[in-house]
Amino acid sequence: VEACKDCEHAPHWEVLEDAPAHAAGLLAAGNPVAWFQGRMEFGPRALGNRSILGDPATSAIADRINEQIKYRERWRPFCPSMLDTVAEDILQTGHPSPYMTFTFDVAESWKSRIPEVVHEDGTARAQIVTRDTNPRYYRLIQELEQRTGNAVVLNTSLNRRGEPMVCSPADALNMFYGSDLEYLVMEDVLVTKQPGETAN
Repeated sequence: VEACKDCEHAPHWEVLEDAPAHAAGLLAAGNPVAWFQGRMEFGPRALGNRSILGDPATSAIADRINEQIKYRERWRPFCPSMLDTVAEDILQTGHPSPYMTFTFDVAESWKSRIPEVVHEDGTARAQIVTRDTNPRYYRLIQELEQRTGNAVVLNTSLNRRGEPMVCSPADALNMFYGSDLEYLVMEDVLVTKQPGETAN
């Protein structure tokens, strides 16, 4: 809230009663959502604390994130975060993968359900999310599953090409106003762009 009040863009913001459910509704409607919570990740992957999320069943959501937000090459694949309840069915193995560092063959029955996170060779570099490791992110994916039938979310780092990972709420707001993102959820605060607001 303080970062919103201090931001030069005078953002339109509101406090949500249930941020994971609200974010899941935005995702299910086909919108990319910037998701900022808790302490930032340490390591090579965004793991649900500093992420741009999308519904992997929404056609062309990966292209939209690439073109409008990440400003990077189209061939770069996006990766899935999935609940531990469905991971073995999707990845055809019980191998743990908490840090999005292993690549798996995706089951044929899932390729058409989550096409935006399946690489052209039929693989996905997956993060398996457990309730113990990230309960808030876990519930967001649960809420998305209730809306779409898939306990999987497209997850990429909350930054633009050539820029470091977003660390603070002020960083998140700067990145938000420097891209075509329309929705930013920081803890329980939803920031939205108003009609006519574009990246600067």
